[in-house]
Amino acid sequence: MADLPKGNKKLLNAWAFYDWANSVYPLVISSAVFPIFYEALFSDDNPYIDAFGMHLKNSALISFITAAAFLVVAFISPLLSGIADYVGNKKAFMKFFCYTGALSCMGLYWFNLENIYIGLLFYFLGLIGFWGSLVFYNSYLPDIAFPEQQDSLSAKGYSLGYVGSVLLMLINLEMIMKPEIFGITGTKGEAAMKAMRYSFLMVGVWWILFSQYTYYYLPKGSKNEGQKVTKDVFFNGFRELKKVWKLLEENISLKRYLGSFFVYSMAVQTVMIAATYFGAQEIAWSSESESTTGLIICILVIQLVAIGGAVLTSKASAKFGNIPTLIVINSIWVVFCVITFFITLPIHFYTMAALAGLVMGGIQALSRSTYSKLLPETEDTASFFSFYDVAEKIGIVIGMCVYGIIDQITGSPRYSIVFLAVFFITGILLLRRVPKKGVLN
Repeated sequence: MADLPKGNKKLLNAWAFYDWANSVYPLVISSAVFPIFYEALFSDDNPYIDAFGMHLKNSALISFITAAAFLVVAFISPLLSGIADYVGNKKAFMKFFCYTGALSCMGLYWFNLENIYIGLLFYFLGLIGFWGSLVFYNSYLPDIAFPEQQDSLSAKGYSLGYVGSVLLMLINLEMIMKPEIFGITGTKGEAAMKAMRYSFLMVGVWWILFSQYTYYYLPKGSKNEGQKVTKDVFFNGFRELKKVWKLLEENISLKRYLGSFFVYSMAVQTVMIAATYFGAQEIAWSSESESTTGLIICILVIQLVAIGGAVLTSKASAKFGNIPTLIVINSIWVVFCVITFFITLPIHFYTMAALAGLVMGGIQALSRSTYSKLLPETEDTASFFSFYDVAEKIGIVIGMCVYGIIDQITGSPRYSIVFLAVFFITGILLLRRVPKKGVLN
């Protein structure tokens, strides 16, 4: 393990490289291959399944499981961040969630409708592993980078993530479309499904392998290493959240920003998670093969455009300020939700994918760095970022539940997507209340 000073280029690069390692999960599992694989398990005539004592639409079921996973993450992250800050093993916790998520992705290889509960468990644990590791990953940002480095470093992390995930996705796409090249046998449909299962294994291996570079350079954590975990320490995370909540009363800018972030983030994350399920059900693809190829291409378009979007957003924030830039991005998201309600053809979906990519990477990177800039001077960064992550996760729980309920009741996710525009509009109104001073405006 290296011991590098704050702001060191190698340390910053190593931190950003974790985005390269773990971003294959949100692309392959959350956004592209797994949703296509999951939809393919059901017939077009009957997208419903009996599970947990209910007759559920398949996309509504996965929305509710997703919401449940985020609820767990929202509950356990303050417990773990409090322990990590006290004991000084932030990196150990990050590793635990990383490996849990990666191994769960590999477990999706065995996902099928006959053993739906085991498959959903792996999906559930994969989500917890990915998002749980991000609690600790994000909390490193103010520890390793100076304020003037954080916007560009955050954008660099997302850009590396998009490049790395697209690289693996291209390999997976080639496997799915031309399985015979890789020695994958069976009928065209069977071989494609096998290739998707192999892609789940590859995600787990990729995630574990490339994260080792990050772990080599990141410091362990705070100064209390070696301390024992007592009952008081175990619940310290919730006390820290309470303390952070009280500190928000003294930091109006941070409090108001968090309120806006909570609202618009629930919509952003819901769109990201649900986009492929929407495309598979609502777009008039000419064949199953075109659907698979088209959906993956759309996700790749989002990833590639998002690289430029993150960089442009970083430059825009430097020129116009963080808050005005976030207001513009949220306005674009409102337009996105409204137009999406009317799209039916593949070309429409491709166009909307490009628009989503332009603002997706930007809003994530800028939201993270804006929060980091607003933090008060403190060494207890994990607690503040735990609060940030809890707000984000609870928002996603609400967003996915709203999406799933509307989808279940109406039978169409179109109404779910257009309803999300309300969250973006509310986010804009709340952003306008953030005091116009300092580095943010």
